[in-house]
Amino acid sequence: MLLGLTDLDDLEKLRRVNQFFQNNVRFKSDQALWGVSDYWATPLETLGKGFGDCEDYAIAKYISLRFAGIDDTKLRLIYVRARMGGPHSSVFEPHMVLGYYADPMAEPLILDNLVNTVALASERTDLSPVFSFNSEGLWAGHLSANQAASSPTARLSRWRDVLERMQQDGIGF
Repeated sequence: MLLGLTDLDDLEKLRRVNQFFQNNVRFKSDQALWGVSDYWATPLETLGKGFGDCEDYAIAKYISLRFAGIDDTKLRLIYVRARMGGPHSSVFEPHMVLGYYADPMAEPLILDNLVNTVALASERTDLSPVFSFNSEGLWAGHLSANQAASSPTARLSRWRDVLERMQQDGIGF
C-alpha cells in the first residue's frame, strides 16, 4: 500500500490509506485485545493482530501518511468526544481520529474508523474536539492549526511510549 502512494496527491493518499485500514483492521477494544483498559498499539502491532481500537487506527493512518510524504505539520491525532447513537443522543464517548490540514488555517479533513469516507470536520457534527497532537506539538480545544501549546511527548506518555516502540520496530520518521 505504501509503495503505491508515492506519486499521488495528498487527497488521494488520504483516501487510500484510510480505505486500507478500514478494510484490513477490525475494531476490538483494548481490554479484549490486550487485557488492559488503554493501550496504544504501533502500526506493526495493529496490522499483526488485524484488530485495534480508535487510537490504533489513527496512529497507523498517521504513520502511513508520514511515510507517504505528508509533512507532520499537516497531520494531527485528535482526541474528541464522539456522540454515539444518532444526532439527538446525549451519549458521548472518548474517541480518536486523524486530522489533515492542507494549510495551517484550513478546515481539517477527518479520517475516522467509525466512518469509511474522509470528511471535512464541519460535516462531523458528532465530534467535539478536546485536544490534538503530532510529533511537533499539542493543541487544546478547537480544530484550527494555531501555535502548539507544548510538546506531546511531555504531556502524553502513551504517545511517547508508542513512538519509542515504533523506533524499536525500525519505524522512524
